[in-house]
Amino acid sequence: MSDYTARITWQRQDQPFVDRRYSRRHQWAFDGGAVVPGSSSPHSVKVPYSDPAAVDPEEAFVASISSCHMLWFLDFAAQAGWVVDHYDDDAVGVMSRNAQGRMAMTQVTLRPQVRFAGERRPDDAEHERLHHAAHDACYIAHSVSAQVRCEPRLVA
Repeated sequence: MSDYTARITWQRQDQPFVDRRYSRRHQWAFDGGAVVPGSSSPHSVKVPYSDPAAVDPEEAFVASISSCHMLWFLDFAAQAGWVVDHYDDDAVGVMSRNAQGRMAMTQVTLRPQVRFAGERRPDDAEHERLHHAAHDACYIAHSVSAQVRCEPRLVA
């Protein structure tokens, strides 16, 4: 078993608080040294109390699933002898009411576009197989109750 850590820091500074007119901007610090500005989503808390330039938890949720899928895909492609030149995913998460009537991320759709190098490239079936294997291996996707879909596109 492994532990993964992040330090989330917010400070009120001189802002009022009980009137709920305070900035939701905060900081995410990771064990490797990366520091990322965080905020509530402007869909949930309006600007100026949210910072649209910062990463919100909903975006991070979608990104973590997409990133996990990509990393497994790249590994399986390398194992199969395929050379990936470029991988780009326009992932989208849908927030709606779940079966219990609570707001939740109910679906994440991955839309990876992959460009392979060289003359020898996988056909559509092999490309789909690699994405299926990546989805099966992605423990982040298996850790959530949202439906995670993958709609890959092979780029020439």
